[in-house]
Amino acid sequence: MLVASTQWFERTLDDSANKRLSVPEGFLAVDGILDLYLNVVDGLVVYPKVIEKRLMSELPFMATENIMMDAVKAGGDRQELHERIRELSMEAGRNVKELGLDNNLLELIAADPSFNLTLEELKKTMDPSRYVGRAPRQVEEFLEEVIKPVLAENARELGMKAEIHV
Repeated sequence: MLVASTQWFERTLDDSANKRLSVPEGFLAVDGILDLYLNVVDGLVVYPKVIEKRLMSELPFMATENIMMDAVKAGGDRQELHERIRELSMEAGRNVKELGLDNNLLELIAADPSFNLTLEELKKTMDPSRYVGRAPRQVEEFLEEVIKPVLAENARELGMKAEIHV
């Protein structure tokens, strides 16, 4: 910026050496980054069951607002339930993070009489589709409108491999 301000965007030689080095090196760096990216994603395998298991282990934490509102509808006091769900969430989080146990938040909530909800009722709230909003439709639209045209335009590049030498 300083060079541009002193030169008034006129062509001078006081930064030409810098440009001759930094611009090509920038392109080489991007090329290296893309090679690394290709190397990392080559052979990438997605395991839907692993993703589902991880999602279901975290879903009780994400569903606490809905659980609390269901408990309010069942006659609970919102302020008291809010504090209880915070305490139970902290306990369940401690069980997962410090003790390596499974997430037992639903069991803790079902065992607490202030919620007035059974474990079966709580498990019914564990449908992930209740918590994603428009995300599936937005992903479909993005794939259809953005990704597929880019892939079609660059079809000859698909399957390219990159060798990394360190």
